[in-house]
Amino acid sequence: MFDDDEEEERFSDGDLKEDLERFEAFLNGGSIGFLDSDRWEVLLDHLLIAGQYNKAIICADEALTQFSYNAFFKLRKAQALSASGKLKEALNLLTQIEKTELPNFELLLTRASIFSQLKDSTNAIKYFKAALELAEKEDRDEIYLDLAIEYQYKSKFKQAIAVLTEALESNPLNEGAVYEMAHCYEQMGKPEASLKCFSDYIDENPYSFTAWYNLGNSYSRLEDYEKAIWAYDYCLLINEDFGPVYFNLGNSYLSLDKYTKAIENFEKCMELDGEDPIALCYLGECHEQMGELDLAKLYYNKSIELAPQLADAWLGLGIVKDLEGQTKEGIVLIHKASEIDPDNGSIYHVLAGAYEKIDEFDKAQEYYILSLEFNPEDEECLINYINFLKTRSIGEAYSYLTEFEEFDFDNRIAKVLKVSLLWEMGQDANALDLFKTCLIEDKERALELFDINPALKNVVDFVLLADQN
Repeated sequence: MFDDDEEEERFSDGDLKEDLERFEAFLNGGSIGFLDSDRWEVLLDHLLIAGQYNKAIICADEALTQFSYNAFFKLRKAQALSASGKLKEALNLLTQIEKTELPNFELLLTRASIFSQLKDSTNAIKYFKAALELAEKEDRDEIYLDLAIEYQYKSKFKQAIAVLTEALESNPLNEGAVYEMAHCYEQMGKPEASLKCFSDYIDENPYSFTAWYNLGNSYSRLEDYEKAIWAYDYCLLINEDFGPVYFNLGNSYLSLDKYTKAIENFEKCMELDGEDPIALCYLGECHEQMGELDLAKLYYNKSIELAPQLADAWLGLGIVKDLEGQTKEGIVLIHKASEIDPDNGSIYHVLAGAYEKIDEFDKAQEYYILSLEFNPEDEECLINYINFLKTRSIGEAYSYLTEFEEFDFDNRIAKVLKVSLLWEMGQDANALDLFKTCLIEDKERALELFDINPALKNVVDFVLLADQN
């Protein structure tokens, strides 16, 4: 809304220092005397740019006592009121201005910004569009972004993408527009389109480290961690001091079970940006996976010191206690994690396994069911629960799986588990027929049957089916 460089030229006039001193004396009960309107303008703009909004309101009021007809001072007062959170007062003042003045670019943009703060996206969109029609070319980029974000608030992602496309046509170097467009595609469930946004942008702007960073993030969301690491490495070639990329690199290496590399990157992230509770928690997880339990506890505890409500750190401590043979103590800590994050099905999965370990089977069953209610797509939990039920009755396991499938959850391992159960129940033909279907639908997932039931590796009919398909 203000051009800082232009204002700096005006502030160098020399009068500003004197006028500021006179204004401060006025605030303490003195008289400011008469100032030319242009000196009031410079003084007002300085106060607004400096974020001294209450002083700007007082300044505008005093300027209006000398130039009551000057709409500029009313507009600046409205902007100061808006910035200080007095939104309705600001809107009322803008309405007064519009009764005597034609709407101009700044007034329309101020209205749009106020409606945005009021979460009234419909009116914000209306006034951002009106402001665009009057905007100079150099002012259009930010307005395009503001307009696109309002469309996103209304979940109108196609309209947001259309606006962002215009932004990039106006300024192909607008990284913010590329980022927002990718975000829209992700919200629409089109991560590949998001990936293409950043790839296309990098083709034209190969030295944009933020574009490489966001390309890495797009690959991470698609769980293609090798390519994510490739993109993050390019980001670091351009800017080796960019802390967030080390965090995401650590995450990618952790997802690939490359714990030493993950540790290096989490530590580098904190070296640049300071200690972070999530990075500390992930360091704990790395050391836990490497069997270095004392170090794992150290980092989990450091994480909790910084963020006592971080459920993952409490969960990690509970798992370490279990690994140390103190399962009951671990359960207490895991329950703490579930109290902090009660909708996290993964925590209940860990609880179920812990209770199963100490032979509290009713509790184990309760938490397996609860975990699958929150996260029915969790293949590992479903496998564990079916194995748990099998220890009591294969029939009970089969009945549960049949009921589970009726809900049509997107858990692709369910059908493969059913193949194993049918075989164990002596229904060989049905098991083979279902396995054939699984192979047609998703061969990679179907072949997990041999991990679920290793004995089937020695059954010729299953092996032949796998080879034929």
